[in-house]
Amino acid sequence: MNRTTRFLTLAVLMIFPGPAVVHSAQTSAPGEASPALQVYPHRWVYVSRSLRRDSDVADIKGIVKTASQSGLNGMVLSAGLDRLDRQSPDYLKRLEQVRQICKQHDFEIIPIIFSVGYGGSVLAEDKNLAAGMPVEDALFIVQNRKARFVPSSEAKIVNGGFENHEGNRLTGYAFHDRPGEVSFVDGQVFKGGRASLRFENFGRYEHGHARVMQQISVQPHRCYRLSCLVKTESLEPEGAFRFTILGPDGRNLAPWEPAVPSTTQWRPVVMGFNSLDYDKVRIYIGAWGGASGRFWVDELNVEEVGLLNVLRRPGAPVTVRNERTGTLYKENRDFAVIADPKLNFRFDHEPPDIEIVPGSRIKHGQRLRVSYYHGMAINRGQVTVCMSEPAVYDIWRRQVGLIHEVLGPSRYLLSMDEIRAGGACQACKGRNMTMAQILGECVTEQARIIREVNPAAEVLIWSDMFDPNHNAHADYYLVEGDFAGSWDYIPKDLTIVCWYYDKRAESLAFFSSLGFQTLAGAYYDGDTLENPTGWLDVLDYTPGACGIMYTTWRNKYELLAPFGDLVTGHRR
Repeated sequence: MNRTTRFLTLAVLMIFPGPAVVHSAQTSAPGEASPALQVYPHRWVYVSRSLRRDSDVADIKGIVKTASQSGLNGMVLSAGLDRLDRQSPDYLKRLEQVRQICKQHDFEIIPIIFSVGYGGSVLAEDKNLAAGMPVEDALFIVQNRKARFVPSSEAKIVNGGFENHEGNRLTGYAFHDRPGEVSFVDGQVFKGGRASLRFENFGRYEHGHARVMQQISVQPHRCYRLSCLVKTESLEPEGAFRFTILGPDGRNLAPWEPAVPSTTQWRPVVMGFNSLDYDKVRIYIGAWGGASGRFWVDELNVEEVGLLNVLRRPGAPVTVRNERTGTLYKENRDFAVIADPKLNFRFDHEPPDIEIVPGSRIKHGQRLRVSYYHGMAINRGQVTVCMSEPAVYDIWRRQVGLIHEVLGPSRYLLSMDEIRAGGACQACKGRNMTMAQILGECVTEQARIIREVNPAAEVLIWSDMFDPNHNAHADYYLVEGDFAGSWDYIPKDLTIVCWYYDKRAESLAFFSSLGFQTLAGAYYDGDTLENPTGWLDVLDYTPGACGIMYTTWRNKYELLAPFGDLVTGHRR
C-alpha cells in the first residue's frame, strides 16, 4: 500500500473532518492541501540501562550523541529511577554523569516510573504489596504444635508417567497431538517408570502443535502446583515448551513461560495456578508453534498446596477458624505470625506450616480452615502490585521527591502498562469500585504525587490500559473485574503514549476525540522504518499529536539516525 492509499484509508478510519498540519515529509492525498513544515516538539528515544556498570554510561553517551545530531531532543530513561533510595553510591554517580551528558547536548531526560504491572520497584520495598489471589478454607490439621496443610480436593493426573497406552495412544488424556506422527510413547528414553512421551515432526504441520491435555477436577479458590520433567533436543524456537491451564470457558489461569532451553537433559519444570471459581480445569503441556527438534515429557503431576507465597498486608488478611465450631483464632494469641520466608512468587519451594503458640486455644487433632491470599508471577516473572494498598503510594511519594532532587525533570512517563492481575483482594473489593475506577484513581494519585513536587510537570502514560482497542476490557489475564471505561477516570491533561501499531488509527483517533494529547511509541525493533513511517502517516492527521519516540526493547539503535531524519523531515 503506497502513502496516498494509506492516507485515503486513514481519512475513512479517522473521525476528524480535516488534517492536522504537523509534519512535512508526506505525500498529500488527492484533493488535499500539502501540510506545511512543522516538526513534532517531542522527538524522543527510549533507553533502558541499569547504571550498574560504567559501560551503561558509555552506551547512553553514544545514543544521546547520535540522537541529538539526528534532530531528537529527549530520552525516556528506564533505570530504576523510582527506587533511588535503594541505589548504590556508584549508581548515583553514574546517574549524575548521564545528567551532565544530556545537559551538554541540550537533551531532556524523561524518567519512566511507577509501574504497577511490572512491580519490581515497589516489591523491592515490600513483596507483600503484590496483587493477591484468594484461597478459601484450605484444610490444616494440628499435630505436635504445628498445623500442617492437607489436600482436600480431588486434583489428580491420571497416567502422569505415560505408562498406560495402546500403541502410541495414551489412556486418561482427552487428546495428544497426532499419535504416531507427532507424539510417541517412548520406552527407550524416560526418567521414571518405563516410558515417557516424545514429541517430534511437529514442524511439518501448520501450527507446530505438540501437546497433551487432560481435564482434572479442582476445588474452587484453591492453589495448585503442577510439575513435570522435560528433556529437549534442538527444540526451536527456544522457549516453545510451556504449560497452559484453562478454565472450561477458555480463560487462561496461569499465563507463564518456563524458559526451557532448546537442548537440555531432564529437568524439572514447576508452576502454580489458582482455580478461581472453577471446579474443573484443562491442563495442557507441550509446544505451540514448534518448528523443529524434539522433546520428552515425564512424571506429570498436580497437587493442591497451602500458604505458598502467602501475602501479608492489611488488604490481604489471613483467617484461621475451627472447622467444627467456626471459632476464629488470632495471630500471636493462638498461632505465630504466618509468612512464607521464601516468598518469590514461584512454586519452587515448600510452603510454611502454622506454628501453634503456648497457651493457644487450638488443640492437637483439630481441623482448621484457613483463608488467605497468595501472589504469583506470570509470563517471564511479571508480578503486579495492588493498586488499592495505601503503602504503595507512600513509596511512590518518597521516590518522586528524590527524583526531583536529583534530576529535576519537567516531564514524567508513567509506566502503567500491562496490569495483568488485581481486583481479587479485600483491599480492592472493599472499595466497591470497578477495576476501571481503581485504575483511574491510581493514575490520578500518581499525577498528583508528581505535581506536589513540580506543579508544572507534564505527565505522560502508556496507552494500552485506557484503550478499548487494546487492553481496557474485561477478562484480561488474571484481573478480577473490567477495565472498560478507565479512560473516563484519568486526568484530561495527560499525554497518551500509543504503542499498538496495528490499531494506531483507531487508538489515536479515540484519545484525540477525548481531548488528550498523543505521542507515538514507534519502531519496536524491526529492521526498517516502516513502523515509524506508518505512525507518522496517522499522527499527521491527529489533532493533539505532539511527538514520536524511537522505542526499542532489544537495544537496537542502528536505525536511530535514520529515524531522526525521518521525524524531522530530512532525507539522506
